[in-house]
Amino acid sequence: MKRLIAITACFLMFIGICAAVMPQEVNANPPPSPVRLIFIHHSTGENWLNDENGGLARALQQNNYYPTDTNYGWGPDTIGDRTDIPNWLEWFRGNNTPAIMQAVYTEGEVHSPYERTLPDPGGENQIILFKSCFPNSALEGSPNDPPTPGTDLTVGNAKYIYNEILQYFKTRPDKLFVVITAPPLTDGTLANNARAFNQWLVNDWLRENNYTLPNVAVFDFYNILTGPNNHHRFNNGVIEHVTNDKRNTEYYPSEDDHPNRQGNQKATQEFLPMLNIFYNRWKSAPAAQPQKPSPTSQTVGQNPPAAPAAPAGAASGILYDFESEQPVWEANIDEAAQSTALDCQNTNTLASGGSQSMQITFNVAANSWATCSNFFPAPRDLSQSDGIQFSLYVKEPGTALHFDVFTGPNGERATNAREIPLPAAGKWVTIQTKWADLKRVEWETDGGTVFSHPEQITGFAFGFPAGDAVNKGLVYIDDIQTYKSGQAVNPPPQTDVKPAAANPPSAEQPDEPEKQRNPLLPFCGSMLTALMGVSMTILRIFSI
Repeated sequence: MKRLIAITACFLMFIGICAAVMPQEVNANPPPSPVRLIFIHHSTGENWLNDENGGLARALQQNNYYPTDTNYGWGPDTIGDRTDIPNWLEWFRGNNTPAIMQAVYTEGEVHSPYERTLPDPGGENQIILFKSCFPNSALEGSPNDPPTPGTDLTVGNAKYIYNEILQYFKTRPDKLFVVITAPPLTDGTLANNARAFNQWLVNDWLRENNYTLPNVAVFDFYNILTGPNNHHRFNNGVIEHVTNDKRNTEYYPSEDDHPNRQGNQKATQEFLPMLNIFYNRWKSAPAAQPQKPSPTSQTVGQNPPAAPAAPAGAASGILYDFESEQPVWEANIDEAAQSTALDCQNTNTLASGGSQSMQITFNVAANSWATCSNFFPAPRDLSQSDGIQFSLYVKEPGTALHFDVFTGPNGERATNAREIPLPAAGKWVTIQTKWADLKRVEWETDGGTVFSHPEQITGFAFGFPAGDAVNKGLVYIDDIQTYKSGQAVNPPPQTDVKPAAANPPSAEQPDEPEKQRNPLLPFCGSMLTALMGVSMTILRIFSI
């Protein structure tokens, strides 16, 4: 009897496990009420939206999406002119990101040839579609290149950029971001690279970054346009991302590389059910809050726990992420103290966001000082924010750490400082400094006065003063950014270091369609069958 009870318990437990891994029901129904949506695009997107071409805007409204869009000449500093893959850093990870994205969220005009008949539901745009044009399918490099920062249009840099912009998306779980892959070219010279990159976006991008929020999705516009039997669609209750036609170039050309009406209408037909699925998955999430990713290991070592939420306000704009090619922070020391040493450098040993942070090693002699600083080429107006926040990881605490904010040019700089309480070693913490927390240092004119000029900031520094004892330690700094109280309750969660891709995508396509399925389901089915057989055998034994 004990054996029977144990096997029965095991059987029930296994049923629970398999139920947990069963996929959620895919819901391809339109939203029950109108939802505001914006599409960031250029000419290909304009043709797709066009009532006389792709008919996307009409189909969106038939599915309860109220469309608006951007185009050439749109937005702050005419950012609408720039929608190539490298430009997404300016949109989502740049110094002007808060202003740009606020304009995106509040835009309500029509910038392409389509008619709106759906009533405006009001409020902000909730869904953000964005797409680069067909020149972005001319990616240099090799299909399997890993994410690599740079300035050119390459496979490696494109992967790096998409990894970077995830850092912004996770700060806005209240918005749904849908990547529309760039359409193909008729020229096949670099077509294998384009295929491999878009396969990576669909299949590997979010997984490699341990991104678990439901507010990011990818629609493979590229694949749909490479052949009549190539699809990204919802078909017979299953999401299909299939490549049956072995071609990586434009199958639906017009007089140039713009997709023609037939290709655009095919894309419209396949996109709307997919958008409904993306929307319903996002809206069905328990709460629109950023999630803490699971720790991941990397070649350098085990990444520390993620930084917890800060108590007041959310991150507003990245100033230094230590990922892209930014100015190097400079080490300055008291040269009169021969034993004082300071080293500031980027490292991939630890990171709270992305894959790199700034490592600062300091050994400051008694009654001496050292600073790690960076200055802007021109004064920056940060007055629209309420202060600065950054992630701090203490490896060896030392005795004192200051955060400094400068105004004025070299030779006339005013130093405003705040002493940072040193947290416990061994974990990331988020440090927020309000402008009013900063005071003019005592040895300068008007020492002790509260800082009041965030519109004139020329630089920042981390200072390591030493009193009667040596100040020696090791800290890591990451994701220095402005924040605004009231924008949201939580700051952006700090992610673990991204592991390198273990299995880079291949440009070769499968012979048979690959449908999205849960890999545990066959295992669960076979094991359940086996357990049921064992259970029935034992039941027969005990019934004799």
